[in-house]
Amino acid sequence: MTSDGTISIRVNGEHRRIHAGLTLAALASEELGLDPTKVAVERNLEVVPRSTLGDVLVEDGDELEIVHFVGGGDSAEDSWTVAGQSFTSRLIVGTGKYRDFEENAAALEASGAEIITVAVRRVNVSDPKAPMLTDFIDPKHYTYLPNTAGCFTAEEAIRTLRLAREAGGWDLVKLEVLGEAKTLYPDMRETLRATETLANEGFKPMVYCVDDPIAAKQLEEAGAVAVMPLGAPIGSGLGIQNRVTIRLIVEGASVPVLVDAGVGTASDAAVAMELGCDGVLMNTAIAEAKEPVRMARAMKLAVEAGREAYLAGRMATRKYADPSSPLAGLI
Repeated sequence: MTSDGTISIRVNGEHRRIHAGLTLAALASEELGLDPTKVAVERNLEVVPRSTLGDVLVEDGDELEIVHFVGGGDSAEDSWTVAGQSFTSRLIVGTGKYRDFEENAAALEASGAEIITVAVRRVNVSDPKAPMLTDFIDPKHYTYLPNTAGCFTAEEAIRTLRLAREAGGWDLVKLEVLGEAKTLYPDMRETLRATETLANEGFKPMVYCVDDPIAAKQLEEAGAVAVMPLGAPIGSGLGIQNRVTIRLIVEGASVPVLVDAGVGTASDAAVAMELGCDGVLMNTAIAEAKEPVRMARAMKLAVEAGREAYLAGRMATRKYADPSSPLAGLI
C-alpha cells in the first residue's frame, strides 16, 4: 500500500489503483459500476463464490477477472485505453475559465467526460478554508489529469508534475511546455526533453504538441502515452485548421491521438473525431459559451457522432454529381 492509501491491482488485464480496504463487492459496485449479483469473479486464478464477494478484501497485487453474460459476438461498447486505463467517454474537459465551481461541476456532468485536466497552483495560505475544486468535483469519481499549463521550460514542467504526484499520487499527467505567450505554441525541444525525464521517473505523460507527424513519433519513442496535437492555437476557437497533418499523425501513431486546443463549437469536435482521433480535449469552447452546460452536452453528442461517422466510413468524394435515383427508365 502506498502513502496515499491505495493499492495496485489488475482487473481484466488492466492496471488500476484503488483505495485499500475494498471488498470484491464494493470494487464491483463502487469502482466499476457493476451489480455484484450479476457477475462472476476470479481472483488470482481461483473463482470466488458470489455469496462471499462482500467478505473478501481486495489485496495489493491481486489479479482479477470479472465476467458476465452478454449476447453472442463482440460487445458494442466503444472504449479507448491510455496507459492501461480504459474510458468510454472520448471527451476530456478542462476546469478553467468557469464563473464558479458549481458551473464547472454542472458542465462536467453534462459533458459525460471521465477525465478532467487540472492546473497545479499554490494553496491560498491566507485563506485555507477557501473552496477548492475537489469540494465540487470528486477525484474518486473522475480521473484528474494534472497539467503543466503556464510552464515555459522542461524544468518548470517536471517540477510541477513531481508536486502533483506528491499531492495526489497521479502518474497519468498532461505535459505542455510552451514556447512563448502570444501563440502558446509548444516548444518541442523542451517538450521532448521533459517527456524523456518524466517517462524515466515513472510518469505516463499525455503530451501537447505541434501538428507534425515526425515530432509526434519522436514523443511516442520518448515515452509519451498519448500525443495531443493542437487543432488551432489554445483558446482561439478557430476549429481544426490542419486536417491533413492530424490525419497523418493518427495513421502513424501506436498510442492514442487526441486533438488538444482550437475547438470552438460542436462541429469542430465532430471533425476531430471523423479524422480518426481517439478523443478531444477542450476547455474554453465550453467555459466561454453563453450557456456552458448546454454546450457541454452538445460537445458530448458531437464527439459521439464524429466517432460513429469515422467507424461507419464516409462515402467517397466525387468531382461531379451522382444521382441518388437511377435515371434509366424515366417516364
